Amino acid sequence: MRIRPATAAELPALQDIERAAGAPFRDLGMPEIADDEPPPLDVLERYRRAGRCWVAADERDQPAAYLLAEPVDGALHIEQVSVHPRAARRGVGRELLAHAAGRAREEGLTALTLTTFTKIPWNAPYYARLGFRALAETDLTPGLREIRAAEAEHGLERWPRVCMRAPL
Repeated sequence: MRIRPATAAELPALQDIERAAGAPFRDLGMPEIADDEPPPLDVLERYRRAGRCWVAADERDQPAAYLLAEPVDGALHIEQVSVHPRAARRGVGRELLAHAAGRAREEGLTALTLTTFTKIPWNAPYYARLGFRALAETDLTPGLREIRAAEAEHGLERWPRVCMRAPL
């Protein structure tokens, strides 16, 4: 897989990746997550134009995974990382995160942050294996508190979630 910026023409494919990546949540009793719509095209375009939407492209240069990120309180916050099931378990997500970490270092940011489900094997336990550590509520920055509040409004707090940080 080659990590590169997404093109505008690929944004609908990223929505398809998101839908496919969400499907396994249905088997875990989380159909609301499986059925959740991917980010709208205008949101994806905003990340793309900011230079914060990267894809992992397969041998045909087609996106198989993507990552969205934005700076939040001195760290690069991973808003979304999604891997199509056909590319899962091959280190693609790890490659995307490593790319984001490199970009964050170049920009003088001090860490990667993300929010995720605590009990899903490919969420918090996976990120912990990659060096992310859970943050206590008292350690959340103002920007991370805003993100958690928006997630709660979206109904994500129905399942246990955590904010995690990996220093760079």
